Amino acid sequence: MDLLEYQVKEWFGEIGIPVLPSQRIDHPTDLKRLKIRYPIVLKSQVHAGDRAKAGGVRIVETTIDAVAAAQNIFNLPIWGELPEVVLAESKYDASQEFYLAVVLDTAICRPILLGCQEPDVDWELAGEKMQHVVVEQEFSPFYARRLALKMGLQGTLMQSVSTVLEKMYQLFIQKDLDLVEINPLAINTSGEVMALNGKVRVNERAIGRHPEIAAMAAKIANYHGKNQINSRFGEWDSLAMQGKIGILGNGTGSMMATCDLVASAGGKPGMCLNLRHASIIDTSPTTFCDRLVKGLNILAADKSIQVILINLLGSIPQPEAAATAIVDFALGNKGELPSSVVRSKGNKREHLLPYLVIRLAGSELNTVKNVLAPLEAHDDGLIVVENLDEAVAAAVSLVKSPAYKKAS
Repeated sequence: MDLLEYQVKEWFGEIGIPVLPSQRIDHPTDLKRLKIRYPIVLKSQVHAGDRAKAGGVRIVETTIDAVAAAQNIFNLPIWGELPEVVLAESKYDASQEFYLAVVLDTAICRPILLGCQEPDVDWELAGEKMQHVVVEQEFSPFYARRLALKMGLQGTLMQSVSTVLEKMYQLFIQKDLDLVEINPLAINTSGEVMALNGKVRVNERAIGRHPEIAAMAAKIANYHGKNQINSRFGEWDSLAMQGKIGILGNGTGSMMATCDLVASAGGKPGMCLNLRHASIIDTSPTTFCDRLVKGLNILAADKSIQVILINLLGSIPQPEAAATAIVDFALGNKGELPSSVVRSKGNKREHLLPYLVIRLAGSELNTVKNVLAPLEAHDDGLIVVENLDEAVAAAVSLVKSPAYKKAS
C-alpha cells in the first residue's frame, strides 16, 4: 500500500526528517484560511507519477490564484485518478538535490540504503550513478555515513544526509515498510536539507499490526470502492472478477488453480478469496471459520454470484466448526444476511442463495464430509466431491442450467 505525499510528510515530520510548512486542502475555499506564507506550491495528491507534467503541481503567489489553481487540480484526473486532497506547501529554493531510499531487497531479505547525487535518475543507468549499502547486521549510524561517503559527500553535508538516512531507516523499521524514498532531498545555499517529496510503501501483511495504518487502509477502501481496493492492494488475497462462480480456497495456489479451471471449463469466475489469511486491514485475530463465514456472506451478498465453489485441500483448523458454518449457510441460518435472502414455499426451500459446490481432498477433511453428507442427501443446494475437475464441472453446469434462478 502506497501512502499519499501529505501522509508521508506527516510521518517524516513526526520522525524528525525536515519537511516544509504545509497544509492539507480538502476544498479550494480552504485556501482562504491558509496558515503558510506565499508563494506556495499546490500539489495534487494522487498515486500516479508525473504530476508536474500533467498539470498537477502549480506555483501560486496570491489567494485568488491559489483558489483558481486548486479548482483546476481537484478536477484534473491523472492516469484516471482524481485527488481527494491537495497539499499546499511553502516554496523552496534548492541549490542541489539528491535521491535517497531505504528499500527491502527480497532477493537477499535485507534492507538496502540507496543514494544518488541526481534526483529522478534513469534506472537504466542506476548501476553507474546509484550507490548502495546493504544493512547486513543490526543498524548503526555507520551504514548511513558509509553511503554518504560513497555518494561523494563530505563535512557538514555528509553529516546532514547521514542523519536523514538514519531517520528514514528508523521509520522503515517502526512501520514495517517495504520502501521509504525521498526524491528529492534538497539542499539550499545555507546547506540546510529538506525532503521536498517522499514515497512510502507499507508491507501489506503488516497493516493489521498497526491500527493507525489499518485505519488509513480502511479509508482508502471506502473512497475507492470494493472492487478497486481489491485490485489496488488486496483487502484479502483475492481476485475481483465479474463472473457468476464465486471461489473460496484455503491457499493462494488453491484459489488460483480453481479460477483457471473454471475459466478453462467455459465458466466465468467471480470474486475469488483466499481464506488462509485474514484481511490486511483487520486488526483483531480471526480464525479460519470466521473467514469462511465472512467469505460466504460476501459472495452471497453479490447478486451476480449464482454458485459458490469451495476448494479445500489438505487440512483446515477446527474442521467441525467449518462444517457447521457451511451447514448453517446452506440452511440460511446466518445472522449477517437479511432474512429476505432465504424463504420457504410450503415444505420446499426456494434457492435464493447461491448453490454450494464443495471439493474436499484429504483424510483430515473426513469430518467435514460426514457432517455435510446428510445435507447433500436431501438435495439442499449442496454438492460435495473429492475431485476438483468434477467440482468445477458441476459449478459450471449449475450456472448454465435454466432451472437456476437467483433473486435480484
